[in-house]
Amino acid sequence: MPELHIGNAFDDGAADFERLAPSLWNPMGNALVAAADITLGDRVLDAGCGTGATTIPAAQFAGPGGVVDGVDLSAEMLALTQAKADTLALNNVHLAQADLTSWQADAPYDAVVCAYSLFFLPDMDAGAAHLVSLLRSGGRFALSTWAEGSWEPFRELLWKACLQERPDLEALPQSGAENAQRLQTPEQLTSWLESLGLTDITVAPTPGQVQLSPSLAWSLVLGGGYRMLLPEDPAAVDRVRTAFLAELGDDFALNTDTLIATAVRP
Repeated sequence: MPELHIGNAFDDGAADFERLAPSLWNPMGNALVAAADITLGDRVLDAGCGTGATTIPAAQFAGPGGVVDGVDLSAEMLALTQAKADTLALNNVHLAQADLTSWQADAPYDAVVCAYSLFFLPDMDAGAAHLVSLLRSGGRFALSTWAEGSWEPFRELLWKACLQERPDLEALPQSGAENAQRLQTPEQLTSWLESLGLTDITVAPTPGQVQLSPSLAWSLVLGGGYRMLLPEDPAAVDRVRTAFLAELGDDFALNTDTLIATAVRP
């Protein structure tokens, strides 16, 4: 998945993505920021900040003397984050539409947080190594990723419905899914963080569940990377939606089990 296409997908789906903020993104964002142990005066990078589910609590913990840089490819999502920061008068939030893999800062960060974003990077290992390099010695790297079994059978049912309209999906690279599979158990995630040279690694399994109406379920499809599976023809999209929601049912319990990891740069 080229990263530019991911940015476009999240631009188009920003409003749908935000519909899940109260039940999914905000609770998990608060949990990630708490794990990152952000304190007054900290300099923080929110890598792949989306609509601010981690940016806003990070800025509140860092206080007026701190700095939170939120970086994302999606201009529409950044606009939603800025609106939240303005409403709360969080003047320590600084947002940028930029590629994480080339992001540079004027000074090292005390913490880098990354919520469900690393697996979208074309080269996840190199991208993560770059983010770690932006930390000061003793700085904290905190991330969230989907645990083994999460999103099933939601993902399987969507793939099945899309494949009926887009047989070409079988031949397309699925780098994001492959990256996520590398980080879906505590053992895998710990080993991967060790490979980045990090120490004091903690991985906390964080169970989650979100009840989805058909409308909210479809917003989850349109709100991000999954919309890239959809066909271009609007009539075909309607057929995918009908078939997928029929299989999902009227009140679906989405498994959002998450791994929240923290580590330290020596």
